[in-house]
Order: sequence, then C-alpha cells, then structure tokens
Amino acid sequence: MKNYEFATTGVCAKQINFGIDDDGKLRDVKFFGGCPGNTIAVGKLSEGKDAKEIADILRGNPCGNRGTSCADQLAIAIDQALASA
Repeated sequence: MKNYEFATTGVCAKQINFGIDDDGKLRDVKFFGGCPGNTIAVGKLSEGKDAKEIADILRGNPCGNRGTSCADQLAIAIDQALASA
C-alpha cells in the first residue's frame, strides 16, 4: 500500500491522509480539520472502495459557495495520487 498526504485548499480541513492498496482500494482516509461528522463519514464510506470510483462520485461536490468541499478535495487528492502511480 502506498500512503499519501494532501494539503487542501479552500476548505476547513487542512490535510487529508490516505492509502491506496495494490488493488486500487482506498484505505485509512483521515481528514485533519473540517466538519467531523462529514469527514469521518466520508472516510468510513470510502474505506475499501475503488479509489477511482470514489473520486468520480465526490468530484465537484461543493460546500456552500466555496467552489470545492472536503469531499471534492479528496477527489482531487485521489486523482493526483493515481496520476503519480
């Protein structure tokens, strides 16, 4: 499994850490900051799921008028991780 750290922009969470295992599944998604109920839920719901599928689902999800969200930032982080693999 390869682990990633992603510094977010435009959201309350400051960082997202996660792993992608050899089968392309997300593991151990942790947000640092943000709305705990939402970020913990996103982490639980994405555990063991296909990383690309989760990114496709979460991409473009806004929080208020910010133009992004913690979920969208996770999608961006996953996209970058998959592109670098």
